[in-house]
Amino acid sequence: MMDWWPKTKAVPFVVEEVQSSDFETLAEIHARSFEHGWDEIELERLTAQEGVFVLIIRQPNGAGKRLPVGFIMIRAVLDEAEILTIAVDPQVRGQGLAGKLLHQAMFRLYGDRCKELFLEVDASNDAAMKLYKSHGFRKVGERKGYYGSGDGDGTALVLRADLV
Repeated sequence: MMDWWPKTKAVPFVVEEVQSSDFETLAEIHARSFEHGWDEIELERLTAQEGVFVLIIRQPNGAGKRLPVGFIMIRAVLDEAEILTIAVDPQVRGQGLAGKLLHQAMFRLYGDRCKELFLEVDASNDAAMKLYKSHGFRKVGERKGYYGSGDGDGTALVLRADLV
């Protein structure tokens, strides 16, 4: 008997480039993930900027379609990049999807010869801090009162991961 074999069937999530038809769903995911979520127009505007790319993670819906359940948006300039946002639908969190998105984005940036990846995160967001630490991010700065409201004191931490 194969005791190590998963008892449940794994759901095949796929990471790929964003399509123009995805932005409405991404705006809904962002709104469910953040107090001040970005709308479809804002997401499209940001994505159109030079150096910005978006990776999405899709889940099969049972009808042969793969629906977006999360995404990461990154801006790269020369040999540095910044995570503008990362969001996973609350209904599918806890399955490592944000980590998969982050890993794929870092792999792409490495291939594009980016040396460093930066981000800002609310210091009180324990789940995000755990995710970023597990991917090699470390604190390089702090902005007190950056976030106007929320459960914490509004402190934003600036984190950096070295890609090379």
